[in-house]
Amino acid sequence: MTTLHDVADFRESVLSHYAQSGRSFPWRETRDPWLILVSEFMLQQTQTERVVPYFLRWSKLWPDTAALASAPLDEIIREWSGLGYNRRARFLQACAKISIQQYSGQLPEDPEELDALPGVGPYTARAVATFAYGRPEIFLETNIRAAILHFFFPDQQKVADSELLPYLEASLDHSDPRRWYWALMDYGSALKRITVNPTRRSAVYTRQSRFEGSVRQARGAALRSLADQGPAAMSLLSTRTGLDPDRLYPALYALAADGLVCEASGLYFIPPTS
Repeated sequence: MTTLHDVADFRESVLSHYAQSGRSFPWRETRDPWLILVSEFMLQQTQTERVVPYFLRWSKLWPDTAALASAPLDEIIREWSGLGYNRRARFLQACAKISIQQYSGQLPEDPEELDALPGVGPYTARAVATFAYGRPEIFLETNIRAAILHFFFPDQQKVADSELLPYLEASLDHSDPRRWYWALMDYGSALKRITVNPTRRSAVYTRQSRFEGSVRQARGAALRSLADQGPAAMSLLSTRTGLDPDRLYPALYALAADGLVCEASGLYFIPPTS
């Protein structure tokens, strides 16, 4: 049975590692809710090191909701290119527009209101509430799971998130939740480099599907072509991307479903900002 002493040892291990090896990222140097939301969208399924240059560039191009809300979608897609999962960029612009329409250009502090924004979800809502507004929310992501699994569930498999939450709640620093979550994430990230990834023992763990030859790869290639070179018929798009139409059709269908691509008179194009 886990005791308060175990929780204290866990906190000491996490904070000691952070004091010695804590990482520095530009989104940790701001409390601006909008920029923190941008970073959280970029960090979804993307390594932190890859995100840094994108975040710095976006922060200069579109430092607030008004700037992104009025930006052309093809320009947004070009700047997002390389991060993958391009619908995240579309969702970000939708969040910017809603924040202007409903919140005078700001993001709400309440996680439930944040959760209702396009593409946000429970984790991102609570992360923004914590990192921007200092609220001691409870949330899980891959590095947090790794930390708790390693320390409290060293020999167990298929551990459900519901089993992790009590340990997260017991160890949470209510006085400085920002620093605690940074430390927890850095501790979990370090564990993955020095031991077998603890998150493999999580019930929600899944391996990412192969990118080469996937619809995701075709989606990215088609979208980059349309953003960089403008509208194109299927034959021209096939030539530009080097992809057979049989691969392009499902990719374009999925992009259209996400509102990233339109088709008219046989031409595919990125829709203008409405």
